[in-house]
Amino acid sequence: MRERLFDLGLWLLLCVPVLLRSDPNDGGSWPQVALGVTVLGGCVAVSRRWPLAPIAVTVALSLPATLELFTPSYSLALIAFGYLAGRRQEHTRGALWLFGAVAAVGLFLTRLTATSLGQWFTLLLALALAIVAPWLIGRYVRQYDRLVHSGWELAVRMEREQAAVADRERLRERSRIAGDMHDSLGHDLALIAVRAGALEVDPALGPDQQHAAGELRRAAADATARLRDVIGVLRQPDEDPAPTAPGGEPVEELVSRARASGLAVTLTVTGEGHEPDGMAGWALHRVVQEALTNAAKHAPGGSVAVRVDAGPERVAVDVVSGPGAAGSLASGGTGLVGLDERVRLAGGALTHGPTPDGGFAVRATLPRRTPPGGPAAPAAPTSARELDRVRREVRKGLAQAIWIPLALLAALGLLMVGVALWTQHQSYLEPDDYGRLRIGQTLTAITEAEDLPDHPLDGRPKGVPAEPPGMDECRYYRSTLFAAVPVYRLCFTAGHLADKAEVR
Repeated sequence: MRERLFDLGLWLLLCVPVLLRSDPNDGGSWPQVALGVTVLGGCVAVSRRWPLAPIAVTVALSLPATLELFTPSYSLALIAFGYLAGRRQEHTRGALWLFGAVAAVGLFLTRLTATSLGQWFTLLLALALAIVAPWLIGRYVRQYDRLVHSGWELAVRMEREQAAVADRERLRERSRIAGDMHDSLGHDLALIAVRAGALEVDPALGPDQQHAAGELRRAAADATARLRDVIGVLRQPDEDPAPTAPGGEPVEELVSRARASGLAVTLTVTGEGHEPDGMAGWALHRVVQEALTNAAKHAPGGSVAVRVDAGPERVAVDVVSGPGAAGSLASGGTGLVGLDERVRLAGGALTHGPTPDGGFAVRATLPRRTPPGGPAAPAAPTSARELDRVRREVRKGLAQAIWIPLALLAALGLLMVGVALWTQHQSYLEPDDYGRLRIGQTLTAITEAEDLPDHPLDGRPKGVPAEPPGMDECRYYRSTLFAAVPVYRLCFTAGHLADKAEVR
């Protein structure tokens, strides 16, 4: 609703100059008013989806009125649409192509109508001030808003990371408790069961004592089983069951179990080495297990390709899942974080992200032996990487906002110098050709002899003496390429050269 109200207000504002300058009482006409209002309404309607289209249409409305592009009726529209294009356009290439096309069309129309190139330079100035400058301002505002928005996103993400840190601390404490219970109570209960089993078969004891020893052995076994259940609860979050599969099973068995459960998974093993042992083997198992679990959760029905390249020094594993139906199982969002830590501790590197076809890929490279210096330092936090990326993009946008106008001004200056030199050369009459001219020669003979340049100067230069009386036409030519004076003056009467002079 707010966007519609904004577009309506913008349309009404842009229509005001059209109504004022195209008023029938001011030399305009009602068809011009209707055309301008209708076209501006269409431009506002499509400006959100195609930000550059309104600029092209408004330029097309302005050029028939004047080749200098600056018109009272549509100048405000050019400024507004230029700003909105910079504000809404993601990439700059299309806008730069449009600006170049406007300049090229203006040059073509200028040469087609045989008008002075001064009008084209005025068009370039109007293009820079009325379109390019607002576009650059819009680009700057876009980058600034993006930085602010990213700052808020990073703040929310940091809060989530703090909550995740707290959860990890709780899980770490649970793991410590589980380890203590396993190391102390489990060992003691195992010793009790062993001693009770020995007493149960001791022939020196009577039947009652052997029966009591058997009950003690069974009670110790039951306590060990309950302890294992408690440890499973402490080691995993409350909503996830304790793992029941052996953690060190080969990848082939892991893939076979996933295929048996209905997951369309293929396995490709290359290389001559075997699966690594120790921490690298556990990490390899966890990478495949986590990737298959995520594929089953978030893309059910999609195919999964597992590729293991077992080299002599390193083992690489790729698990690529194709697009599938939207999964209904919730995700805590910490599986890949824990997996990254697991791979890092083994001395490897983990990457993950979406694929171009809508799937997801998990890739890990693991050494067969953990480096002696210990695992590599953890990567920078996600928030820090994101902030650094946004800062680079903002700096790039600000740099573009600086160098683009400077480059345009430099190009315009070089172009003006080049055109000025070209114009001077076109109106330069060489002294030898001037010396060959004789009073009484016809203009046709002089032209056929190619003794005159293609273009004389535009009118009489300022400060030169008055033309001789009785002349039908006087033409002025440059006598030097690097100074405005002196100039050669050739006056004709009845098609014959009647006077020639070098004037200052």
